[in-house]
Amino acid sequence: MTQLGAAITPEGIRFAVWSSPARRLWVSLFDGSGNRETDRLDLKPEGEGVHGLLVPGLGDGTRYGFRADGDYAPERGLWFDPNKLLTDPYAIEVDRPYQYHWRLAAKRNESADTAALMPKAVARSLPKPVPANPPLFQPGGLIYELNVRSFTRLHPDVPEAERGTIAALAHPAVVEHLERLGVSAVELMPITASIDERHLPPLRLSNAWGYNPVTFMALDPRLAPGGLKELRETVAALRKAGIGTILDLVFNHTGESDRLGPTLSLRGLDAMAYYRHQPDGRLVNDTGTGNTVACDHPVVREMVLDTLRHFVRLAGVDGFRFDLAPVLGRVEGVFDPETPLLQAIAGDPVLADRVLIAEPWDIGPNGYQLGNFRPPYLEWNDRYRDDVRRFWRGDTGAIGSLATRLAGSSDVFGRDGQPTSRTVNFIAAHDGMTLADIVAYERKHNEANGEQNRDGHNDNLSWNNGTEGETHDTEIARARFGDQRALLATLFASRGTIMLTAGDEFGRTQNGNNNAYAQDNAITWLDWAGRDEAIEQYAASLASLRRAFPALADARFLTGEPADGSAIPDVAWLTEIGEPLGDTDWNDPGRHRLVMILGDTKGNRLAVMVNGDRRQCVFSLPARDGFEWRPAIETQAVDLSRPLPSRSVNFMIERRAAKSGGRKGS
Repeated sequence: MTQLGAAITPEGIRFAVWSSPARRLWVSLFDGSGNRETDRLDLKPEGEGVHGLLVPGLGDGTRYGFRADGDYAPERGLWFDPNKLLTDPYAIEVDRPYQYHWRLAAKRNESADTAALMPKAVARSLPKPVPANPPLFQPGGLIYELNVRSFTRLHPDVPEAERGTIAALAHPAVVEHLERLGVSAVELMPITASIDERHLPPLRLSNAWGYNPVTFMALDPRLAPGGLKELRETVAALRKAGIGTILDLVFNHTGESDRLGPTLSLRGLDAMAYYRHQPDGRLVNDTGTGNTVACDHPVVREMVLDTLRHFVRLAGVDGFRFDLAPVLGRVEGVFDPETPLLQAIAGDPVLADRVLIAEPWDIGPNGYQLGNFRPPYLEWNDRYRDDVRRFWRGDTGAIGSLATRLAGSSDVFGRDGQPTSRTVNFIAAHDGMTLADIVAYERKHNEANGEQNRDGHNDNLSWNNGTEGETHDTEIARARFGDQRALLATLFASRGTIMLTAGDEFGRTQNGNNNAYAQDNAITWLDWAGRDEAIEQYAASLASLRRAFPALADARFLTGEPADGSAIPDVAWLTEIGEPLGDTDWNDPGRHRLVMILGDTKGNRLAVMVNGDRRQCVFSLPARDGFEWRPAIETQAVDLSRPLPSRSVNFMIERRAAKSGGRKGS
C-alpha cells in the first residue's frame, strides 16, 4: 500500500489517507498558529481506498488535518461529516493537547466546524534511524513501570520546566535512582496524545494515565514538548546508563469511545473498518471503553506495524507492552495466538528482536488468556500477584502456590514443554492499589473519582494490619513496614522477569485509591520529599542481591534438577528445620514457612527463608563441609542462632569457610 500520512519531499508534501466508503476527502491546511484554515484541497482517489495529493511548496512544520464526506448513518457505522476536522491516523506530531468538548460529538445535522477545537497534525522531516542496537533488556530483568508526568512532577532535583516530561527521565538524579534499583528497562505508561473521557471535565478531573489515545504515533505535547526528538534523546541517555525503554501502547481502543463519543480521526474516516461492530451495526466493546479497534483488518494491522517500526527506528526503544493484548489477537472476535498481527509483530525484521509484553486479558468473550500467547511474548502474570498477596495476607493453603510463583509459574507458562518462563511477576501495578496501600487498606477508597466509590476492583486481596488507612499507632506502622519488606523481598526472589511500579520502592500511597486514572494531582504524583528511605534502602539491597546472584533472575523454570555445569540442584524446598517438604507439608493449610535454596552454575547456594507466620521462628539450613552460611544482605542482620522475625523474608548465602568445617543453624 502507498505510504500514508504526510511525507515531505523535495517537491512539497504528499498527503495520503485511507478510507474505503468515503465519497470525498480533503486535506485542510492551517497557518503557523494552527488557528486559521488557509486552504482546503481535494484528495484524489488512487485505488484500494487510498486518497492522496502532492501539494507543492509545503515543508517542515506544516499544520494540517483531514475531512471526509459520505453517508451519515451511525446505526450502520457511518459517521461522515465534513464539519469534523480529523487527525491523520499517521500523524507523528500534534501541535496541542486534545481537549474534550461536546461539539466534537455533535450529530452531523447539528454540528458546527470543529477545527477550532482540534489539534492540528504537524508534518515533520524524519531524522535518520538510530543504530539498530539489540535491546538492553533481557527476560529475567527488572522492569520499572512509571507514569511520565507523575514520576517527576514533584522531583526536587529536576528543573521545574522539565518536571513531568519525558526529558526529565534523563536527568542525572533520576538515572542514579534507576541505577541504584538495578532497573533493566523503564516501561513508560502511554505517552501518545490522548483525550479525557467525556464524564471527566464536569467533575474537574482529567485522564492522568493516558490510556485513551486518539492516534497511535503522535506524542502528547504535554509529556513531550520536544516531540520525537525528546523521546529519542531520552532513550539514548537511558541506554548509555544501561537502561532500556519499553513503551506501553494502546491499540485496543481509542478516545472516540461509544456511539455518544467524539469524532476525532478513525471514526470520521472509516469507522466500519477501523472498529469492530456487531452485525446490527452496534460497536463491539471488548475493552470497556466503548469501542474496540479492528486489529484483524489489514489496514489496521499495517498501521500497528508501522507504529511499532516508527518507535524502534526513530527512537530506539527496546520494545513494547500491549494494553489489553487479546484484542490484537482477535479474528472476527475470537482470540487466536497465531493471528496474523501477533505473528507479524514477532516475525517482522525490525521488530523480531524487540521486547514484547502482553497484558493477557480483555473483557470480551474468553478474554482471560494468561499463558496462551506464544514466545517471544512475555505476559503480565496476575496469578503471581494474587497468590503472593494471598500468602502474605495469611490465607490458608497458600504455600504451594507461593512456591510455584517463586519458581517461574510453570503451571501457566510450561504447558507446552517450554523450559523458560514468559512471566512478568508483579505485586502492584498502575491499575490497583500501591504496594504500601495493599498492607494499609482492606477496601478501595475511590471517592475522589466522582463515581461514589463504584469504580475499581472490589477484591484487592489487601489487609490493613488493624486499622483502615493512616494511623499513628506505632505497632501497626511497624507491621506495615515489615509487610512491605516481605512483599518486595518476595518479588526480588522470584524467578523470571519482575516488575516494580514507580514509588513502590519507597512506600508511595494513593490513600487507598485503586483506580487513580483520573487523579492528575498529589494522589498520583510521587512524593520524593516524603519517601520512606528505609524501604528504599532495602529495595536497593534486594536489587544488589539479585545482580550478585544471577540464578534469581534466570528465566528458566526451577526444576529441582542440577543446574547447568553444577552438581547441586537448582532448587531445594525445605521446612524451617531444613528437611525436604513432603506431601503433608505442602498440603498443610496452616503452613506459612518455607525455605528455598537456590543453586547456581558455580556451585554457590542462596537460601531464601520465608516466615509468613505471625510468630517468630528458628530456621535451620543444611550445611556442607568447608562452607558456612552468611547474611546475604548487609542491612539484614540474620543470625541463625536466634528466631527470625515473623512475616519476613530473610536471605543467607553460602560461602567457603575460612576454616574447615561447616556451620549449621540451630
